[in-house]
Amino acid sequence: MVLYPASGIDVRLKLWKRESGFKPFLLDATVDACRFMKRAYNPFAGMVYAIFRNFSNLNHSCPYVNAVDFKFSNFVCKSYNESWVIFHNCRIKAVSREKNILNMNLTILHPANNISLRVKMWKKASGFKPFLVDTTIDACRFVKSSYDPYGKIVYNIFKDFSNINHTCPYVGPQIVKDFYLRSELLRLPFPSGDYLLSMQWHFYKNLMFDTNVTYVFMEDLLKRT
Repeated sequence: MVLYPASGIDVRLKLWKRESGFKPFLLDATVDACRFMKRAYNPFAGMVYAIFRNFSNLNHSCPYVNAVDFKFSNFVCKSYNESWVIFHNCRIKAVSREKNILNMNLTILHPANNISLRVKMWKKASGFKPFLVDTTIDACRFVKSSYDPYGKIVYNIFKDFSNINHTCPYVGPQIVKDFYLRSELLRLPFPSGDYLLSMQWHFYKNLMFDTNVTYVFMEDLLKRT
């Protein structure tokens, strides 16, 4: 995993041939990788790159960061009381092979000062099974103090893309726009796999709506293929 953007990348390529032990053979070159990704100026590096590029996401210009497959696979929203909560948009859009974005637009028709959120995580293994997180969060308290560590991880991942970022009450349009996943914000080691994050939103102890998102986290794309 590349945790921070890398824009100055050099790769030293050496080829060895076995002959009473391995001995240098033909190739010993240092390649400016960022320059190479713009223009394949080195013929030997070009041959190496051509062998693996169709199996990897190492196929774009610098900077390089988040060398993992971490993206949404599905998003489902459901209102249980449309006299209080109405969904206008709830979908995922692909923008490239490696990246997709999530958009959600809902309206809360009446002010809500008492909001609780049940967060559960599931991991796919012959169907989805509970995994690691099952917690209920006082959302109005949380936006003041971020007291729940799991809630904090989830919130930090999407807060820059949303207006769901202030203290209660909540009323009117609630928007998540062009939200994409960034693995450097996870702060926890995750095994590769498919996950479901289910969120049940209660106003005044009554279930109002669900937002359920499935996503894939895969650290080694070469093994995945």
